[in-house]
Amino acid sequence: MRGSNIHIKIVTRFVLIFFLAFVVSPQCLKAQSKEVIAIKGDGIYKLLKRNGIDPAKYTDSFIELNKTRLGKDNSLFAGVKYKLPDTGSSAIETIVAATDPPSPAVPSKISAQIKHFDMFGSKYADVEIKSDELKGAIYYLVSGHGGPDPGAVGKYEGHQVCEDEYAYDVTLRMARNLIEKGATVYMITLDKNDGIRDESFLMADKDEVCYPNQQIPLNQVKRLHQRVDATNKLYKQNKNAFQRVIIIHVDSRSKGENIDIFFYHDSQSNTGKKAATILQRTFHNKYNQHQPGRGYQGTVSSRNLYVLKNTYPAGVYIELANINHQRDIKRLIIADNRQAVANWLTEGLVTDFKTNK
Repeated sequence: MRGSNIHIKIVTRFVLIFFLAFVVSPQCLKAQSKEVIAIKGDGIYKLLKRNGIDPAKYTDSFIELNKTRLGKDNSLFAGVKYKLPDTGSSAIETIVAATDPPSPAVPSKISAQIKHFDMFGSKYADVEIKSDELKGAIYYLVSGHGGPDPGAVGKYEGHQVCEDEYAYDVTLRMARNLIEKGATVYMITLDKNDGIRDESFLMADKDEVCYPNQQIPLNQVKRLHQRVDATNKLYKQNKNAFQRVIIIHVDSRSKGENIDIFFYHDSQSNTGKKAATILQRTFHNKYNQHQPGRGYQGTVSSRNLYVLKNTYPAGVYIELANINHQRDIKRLIIADNRQAVANWLTEGLVTDFKTNK
């Protein structure tokens, strides 16, 4: 009788192990490595959004998981299966806040705070404050040109590509990332109608304003003075805080000159030089990680630029691409690329903050 009981226990244990191995485990494995099929017109951004995953947070993870299945410039192939990153538990209590200016205040680990910013457009207006990595950091973001001046103008597949629209979109995406990490952000150049846009070809307009709501003059000298004055006034109000001014442009060179993103700093600002170097190093590492063998030629150098020279916060001036080079323009017209650039800039700014606070 005792031998029979032992035999029953052994059989029961075997059945339980069999059940766990062939029923439970595959389900767990499937949850950790869910795959989806890309459809025509999908980019990383669109595919992640369709599956309820935040592209701003998980684009890099997606690229790492699928680097052997991606095309040029991390494009997707219709009909191909792609792994989705594991986002962990989503059981988070959220609190909807008013549309006040960005605040570095971050809730406890139990709850997350969501703030609403009309400037990001209806699709992206609600911003979840995910961490306090940048608590206490203040950023003045200046996207180039705007108002009556579109900046450099290129063409791609018969479409007009205006510098101010694409610089602004990357700047907005970076602003949203910074707010998610607890930073306070001021958009020195602001378009109240154009939020973050996922289209390839961004319609040009002339209704951008300078903070807080100043009409942008056509005269370049007056325009630069206006931006410097707006930034410096805010700087004085935020004395003793960690402050940076980030200026984003798109360069205009000969059609045959393919350039990587590069960075300027004021010759007399060691802090600006350090920040620019951190950003450049971040891009170098990201290209090595996601496109090994491609190489990255982005540089850091000093330049006597009016806004860099005359704003009080340490600053970095960024050139995203050559608007006259067809391959460079692709860096601008693909929304996933604009988001990746914003993500990498944000990562570099986090490093800059952590090594200077």
